Amino acid sequence: MTEAQHQTCVFKWAAQPSIRSKWPCLKLLHHVPNGGKRDKIEAAHMKQQGVKRGIPDLDLPVARGKYHGLRIEMKDDTGRTSIEQDWWLGELREQGYFCEVCHGWESAVRVLEWYLGLGEFRL
Repeated sequence: MTEAQHQTCVFKWAAQPSIRSKWPCLKLLHHVPNGGKRDKIEAAHMKQQGVKRGIPDLDLPVARGKYHGLRIEMKDDTGRTSIEQDWWLGELREQGYFCEVCHGWESAVRVLEWYLGLGEFRL
């Protein structure tokens, strides 16, 4: 499976009625579309509009436990993070976010379930 297919599976899992009723806040889970191939003009426009290399793929802006939110960098079974992705993950961790690199959709689901099970945000 490709990274995109794994990511699609995460959203299919999150959209299931039984999952959505257990964790209604999953309605806030979204993809940050920074990747993909673009021509030079479109890439320049995206950069002017604030697109930055390395932003994690998935964002769940829901505070849990001691974390301000969850960020997931999706990879296929053999994918590796780039220097920019490692930088963003480190910076976001310093700001109080839980960040994880997930190889495959099952890994991302396990992280989401663990994170959502942390309970209410507390300092």
